[in-house]
Amino acid sequence: MNKSLLTLIIPVLLLTLLACQSDQQRADVADWPQFRGPNRDGKSSETGLLKEWPADGPEQLWMVENIGDGYSTAIIAGSTLYTTGMIDSLDYLTAFSLNGDRKWQVPYGKAWRSSWPGVRVSPTIENNRIYLISGMGEISCLNAANGKTVWSLNAYEKFEGEYKTWGIAENLLIADDKVIYTPAGKKTTMVALNKKTGETVWMSESIGDYTGYVSPILVKRGGRNIVVTVTGNYIIGVDADSGTLLWKDYYTGLFPEDGPDWAPIINCNMPMYQDGRIFITSGYDHPAAMYALSEDGGSIELAWQSPVLDTHHGNVVLVDGYIYGSNWINNREGNWVCLDWETGEVAYETEWKTKGSLTYADGMLYCYEEKDGTVGLVEATPEEFRVISTFRNTAGHGPHWAHPVIHNGVLYIRHGDTLTAYTIKA
Repeated sequence: MNKSLLTLIIPVLLLTLLACQSDQQRADVADWPQFRGPNRDGKSSETGLLKEWPADGPEQLWMVENIGDGYSTAIIAGSTLYTTGMIDSLDYLTAFSLNGDRKWQVPYGKAWRSSWPGVRVSPTIENNRIYLISGMGEISCLNAANGKTVWSLNAYEKFEGEYKTWGIAENLLIADDKVIYTPAGKKTTMVALNKKTGETVWMSESIGDYTGYVSPILVKRGGRNIVVTVTGNYIIGVDADSGTLLWKDYYTGLFPEDGPDWAPIINCNMPMYQDGRIFITSGYDHPAAMYALSEDGGSIELAWQSPVLDTHHGNVVLVDGYIYGSNWINNREGNWVCLDWETGEVAYETEWKTKGSLTYADGMLYCYEEKDGTVGLVEATPEEFRVISTFRNTAGHGPHWAHPVIHNGVLYIRHGDTLTAYTIKA
């Protein structure tokens, strides 16, 4: 073979090899297919991330605009990123390549336009289908490749749901062959739809409550699959296979007797489960609570409660036996807190900027405070709230209420009608 031909062939072979390695790396990285990640716990399994950022923050890879207003997060499956936003009176789903190139954008239902308007629900993806609920309660199943509707129905109207001041903010849960939604109200509390057709599989009994702003989780205990969520007033467990209400507890009743009379009941955070225990938290001076789930999954019992970690709506993460999150002082202020999972003992309560949301990866907390958009890289240790690096996400408008997403060495921050990608790979 002559040298000129080798000169042509070798670069092609090298590029092919690099492409194959890149594809393998992508295949080895877990997707971020739903709100709060693969396991709905705000944790990424990635390693090899930066332990300290440059003085001016990690490198920005790209930023996209005009995705619509809202507080949802980036959702990633394969080589495509999806996010939602409100444009005029409708909720839209937009698909991007992982380098920020827009693929398509489609509407999927009526938007919430009253108090704090904007999308508050992220897509849930399984295989080639995307499941969404609009701000007014329309559930849609869309083709993940092109956004075309597979099926849809106005679930809120069909099941005579009841919400309060801020509309519907429930990220749909996939449980085997079912889509789980909590309309609440007098007709039912929770329903399961066939994920392929949208037909009703079961309706639970009504507990006479309204819906919270909470996304359910799926718990396996005692041979049962249990959907756990928090409504306006109760923590409930529903058998995922039959729709039978297994248990409920009046979470609102945990307000202390000397608590503020004005405090609203606003449950926004997902439950957290590990080893037979369920943790829930809510803002406005409402105590966080740990429940022990019986061996057969058929009942719960209050284990401990904490007045310190009353998380507003930024959720919490559990790392090596400790719960991390921020608490509520007022609607503009909050401290960062660490509790012992077993006892509820306070490891620290530290003032830093203000309250916000957080995500965990590779030994670090990614704390995104809601007022100025500062992102903090914090060691996940109960010793202290140790901030290693910070930067501000300046794109977009409004409060910084979206949750950070980490995928394949990239940090995604949503703000208003923008989404920005930063490289955090070591």
